[in-house]
Amino acid sequence: MRRISDDKIYAMKEIKISTMNQSDKESALNEIRLLASINSNYVEKYYEAFYDDKSKTLCIIMDIAEKGDIQQLIKEYKQKRGIIPEQDIWDIFINVTKGLRDLHKMKILHRDIKSANIFLHDKNQAKIGDLNVSKIQREGFAKTQTGTPY
Repeated sequence: MRRISDDKIYAMKEIKISTMNQSDKESALNEIRLLASINSNYVEKYYEAFYDDKSKTLCIIMDIAEKGDIQQLIKEYKQKRGIIPEQDIWDIFINVTKGLRDLHKMKILHRDIKSANIFLHDKNQAKIGDLNVSKIQREGFAKTQTGTPY
């Protein structure tokens, strides 16, 4: 999507949440706002979220991964019967490790790290995304957060 205010392109995830009550909708929006507060060069940036009453959809605005995700990258190399260059693998691994470090410093556990949730940008910049089921640690306990509700 292209945002009118700055003419930049972003990804917009739409989630039908018509079965949720008002309290659950507000809770989901608050959880998305939490995601938007994460400030790391190695975690996908969430900019804003809003609920569209007309379509009964939660809309989440976030960075767009120009080069897709690791799952797509693996599929492309597999089809070409090629091998991902070792330096690219190291670059991605280091970025993901730094992203996990940043999340853990904020007491957030991702819980769904997989190739489809590692997004690729220019210059082999990899970022962790889709924190749909994460846990926030408080006082030694972990509380489930649903970043992408249901």
